[in-house]
Amino acid sequence: MSSATSVSASAMAATSSAAAAAAPPCRLLGSGQAHLRLPPPAASGRRRLLLRCSASGGNNGKGGGGDGSDPILEERRRRRQAELAARIASGEFTAQGPAWIAPLAAGLAKLGRPGELAAALLTKVAGGGGPEIPQAVGSMSAVTGQAFFIPLYDLFLAYGGIFRLNFGPKSFLIVSDPAIAKHILRDNSKAYSKGILAEILEFVMGTGLIPADGEIWRVRRRAIVPAMHQKYVTAMISLFGEASDRLCQKLDKAASDGEDVEMESLFSRLTLDVIGKAVFNYDFDSLSYDNGIVEAVYVTLREAEMRSTSPIPTWEIPIWKDISPRQKKVNEALALINKTLDELIDICKRLVEEEDLQFHEEYMNEQDPSILHFLLASGDDVSSKQLRDDLMTMLIAGHETSAAVLTWTFYLLSKYPNVMAKLQDEADTVLGDRLPTIEDVKKLKYTTRVINESLRLYPQPPVLIRRSIEEDTLGGYPIGRGEDIFISVWNLHRCPKHWDDADVFNPERWPLDGPNPNETNQNFSYLPFGGGPRKCVGDMFATFETVVATAMLVRRFDFQMAPGAPPVEMTTGATIHTTEGLKMTVTRRTKPPVIPNLEMKVISDSPENMSSTTSMPVSAASIASGEDQQGQLSREKFSGHSPEMMASGFSSISSRRLPSMNVDARHRKGQSGRRGVRRLAGGILLGPGHVAVDKPDHPDLWFGTEYRPAGR
Repeated sequence: MSSATSVSASAMAATSSAAAAAAPPCRLLGSGQAHLRLPPPAASGRRRLLLRCSASGGNNGKGGGGDGSDPILEERRRRRQAELAARIASGEFTAQGPAWIAPLAAGLAKLGRPGELAAALLTKVAGGGGPEIPQAVGSMSAVTGQAFFIPLYDLFLAYGGIFRLNFGPKSFLIVSDPAIAKHILRDNSKAYSKGILAEILEFVMGTGLIPADGEIWRVRRRAIVPAMHQKYVTAMISLFGEASDRLCQKLDKAASDGEDVEMESLFSRLTLDVIGKAVFNYDFDSLSYDNGIVEAVYVTLREAEMRSTSPIPTWEIPIWKDISPRQKKVNEALALINKTLDELIDICKRLVEEEDLQFHEEYMNEQDPSILHFLLASGDDVSSKQLRDDLMTMLIAGHETSAAVLTWTFYLLSKYPNVMAKLQDEADTVLGDRLPTIEDVKKLKYTTRVINESLRLYPQPPVLIRRSIEEDTLGGYPIGRGEDIFISVWNLHRCPKHWDDADVFNPERWPLDGPNPNETNQNFSYLPFGGGPRKCVGDMFATFETVVATAMLVRRFDFQMAPGAPPVEMTTGATIHTTEGLKMTVTRRTKPPVIPNLEMKVISDSPENMSSTTSMPVSAASIASGEDQQGQLSREKFSGHSPEMMASGFSSISSRRLPSMNVDARHRKGQSGRRGVRRLAGGILLGPGHVAVDKPDHPDLWFGTEYRPAGR
């Protein structure tokens, strides 16, 4: 039994004695003496967790106590550990029954599912024949209506690294111990299947790589893994860069217009565009516009997420599934997706047949480097239905997880400006003004560590699901066949027994010159991509994708939480989502010179003109378009001034040693009686986000933005 430890201050507060005393005595999790009672939901009927990255707000990378710890919480943890140890020592979880119980129960279990149920009932009634797994007791309302992995964290504190959780007639084992996780995922993986996960996702993934078990999984993995060879992943770097550049263009327009943006949805569209091209060479172009296939994909994703958290499988009720508007919409979406995939498979088959190819280990078609093309070119003898299942599995898994990683990474970066500054320095140094190459990605070491740490705090997914298909022993407790198991990656990643300052976002915990953290070198206390034979096959793909996107975005923009944005809270589907999006203010770090949309004095260097100025109007449209302002003005607005004179004037200003100020490009109404206009000291916008001040008392320059001193 591992120590019952955890680290969430919000969750710890949820188990305070006052709240526990107020919990209703009905709808309990399990039965027996209530050693722990979880609190009821808030008055709104829903407990929601407000995310707190650290007590410091992220400025120092440390918690409020300086070392990321809270003495009160630490004392509570120690008391609970001592209580649990005493209960184990007292034999509370050990019920020795008659000697004949164990062999009879084993014999019944071999008769199939009815026999397993009979064996479990016999063992329970007769008092068992060995150690009994601790069973959580509390109010069921406390674990519904919120991200489900949060109450699992509360219970981890009270019951340790493995405990049983009952929802009515359904029972789950919750695992938060790295040694037990390692046993399930790697050491004895053949004794476990995907269980509930396969049942939930069958409607969309069929027998794709993630839900498949047994021989189907082995055959499909042998076919798919070779497609993601080094040459393929290298070729994908340019795809990642091009897609990220399209997102940058969209953000550039938002920055110009002074509009806040909802980043979670944009990240979802970015990764959908990437995975469509990478897997089956289809350009969703969802960053540009919505179309039928894009909407169909999202309808299907939302349904998969709903099914993963719904306590009642309404989609299986015969009459309801035929008349439910939601189910009809889902069926229509699936029909469109399947039709599109079938067409893509047919097109790719024809291309492969016409291609004079020599297939080899790192085969890749330059025009179509997709996984689909590789599978068909390899002679993979599989039905179109199985191919479709494989493609849908990769589409959903590859799209949702990467989007969630980027969402929570940028949330964390908005709270930790010191980390953002280091990221930007690295991106400036490594990338410059070009799209990244594979060699660049290898040099983005700090960016990679930021992604590693983001995945530690917000693992995608936060829980891994398995089902025992053989008898086994976990943490000293015997388990039978048919046990559904949740491995809480969230608990593993935030356990203070394994992590210093476990709640603090600290990329520096991973040395830049050290190996990339994974389940092996972290002894299964870190499982961002699972572990064992069923570890995610796209871990390198996903890491490179998120590293490229992060580096390209921070190189061009600054990101802050938008003023008035709703609190960032968590909800769970296939991955961890926000409840109301991630609304951010995006400002350019680099942009061409912009001339204000008001009269401005142009100064000539010629002696006769040193004291004279010429006024010039500038169109608002030209500013918004970002076109070459200086060239346009010299051509169209100054019949009496040559381009050389213009250049000389700009040079005389910009060459002086001047103070600079960062510019916040969000427009405001009502300043000086105009939209977004504020009188500044005389100066000119010289470059990305800076105003160079010529004379502090110069009254003739207006600029349509607010400003703040550099470095703030």
